[in-house]
Amino acid sequence: MRIAIFGQYYQNDTRPIIRDIFLFLNENQVDLVIEADFLKILYEHELLKKSYKTFSSYEDLQSGFDLMISIGGDGTILRAATFVRDLGIPILGINAGRLGFLAKVQKENINAFLQLVLERRYTFSERTLLELQITPDDGKIPSLNFAMNEVTLSRKDTTSMITIETHLDNEYLTSYWADGLIVATPTGTTGYSLSCGGPVLTPDAKCWVITPIAPHNLNARPLVIPDHTTIRLRVSGREDQFLVSLDSRLITLTKEHVLTIRKNDFTIKMVEIQEESFLKTLRNKLLWGEDKRN
Repeated sequence: MRIAIFGQYYQNDTRPIIRDIFLFLNENQVDLVIEADFLKILYEHELLKKSYKTFSSYEDLQSGFDLMISIGGDGTILRAATFVRDLGIPILGINAGRLGFLAKVQKENINAFLQLVLERRYTFSERTLLELQITPDDGKIPSLNFAMNEVTLSRKDTTSMITIETHLDNEYLTSYWADGLIVATPTGTTGYSLSCGGPVLTPDAKCWVITPIAPHNLNARPLVIPDHTTIRLRVSGREDQFLVSLDSRLITLTKEHVLTIRKNDFTIKMVEIQEESFLKTLRNKLLWGEDKRN
């Protein structure tokens, strides 16, 4: 089995997790290829000593991998997806962060779950992505123009709200007066959208969620729409510029730009292990059932 490893280092909290992962995989003679910057950090902290092959780009992963292991939180998985892109390499998240809806494997269960991986006793969850297009182009479209969690518009250099004129499939919906607007995938509904009052969707739902951020129109509510919808957005406000983020990747645009958001033409595969289902994760992370009356 050939596995790529990408990760984040979180001081002492991560050290035992990293040691357990590499000890198990090396004992089972797995062919490991490690992201170059992450490997450098591991050498600096003397967590690894032997030499490993490395990758540093999407192109380096095209020679064929069975799996990518992401060590960190959900943000680490979102960055891992920028390496994988359309290669179809499944991602397994090992949670070394805090909340972790995507990073399913907890530190207490690493060896047991990695054994299931070696025995290929897992399934895949196909996660749909958002694609962003900008008009006029004028070089503003990022090379990585997709998002696994959400595309977010927000104000920049001002405390004043912005107005976001919104069309769905060429039909006018409304103009949101707000600090911003989130368009979330089902995967992203447990992230920023949830914090702003949006609903949770199961990962296999064929929908997007549009969630306003601190809307001034008090009747504005999150809206669930089919994922084949094309969304067109135009921003106006006191300042000329506003921010757009694709997951954690930020770009600055002006009021002259029109944004078009639609379903991307490839998906990201997440490794699913039966013992850690999405519903179990919801119960554990959101503390459902903790009320003693249950």
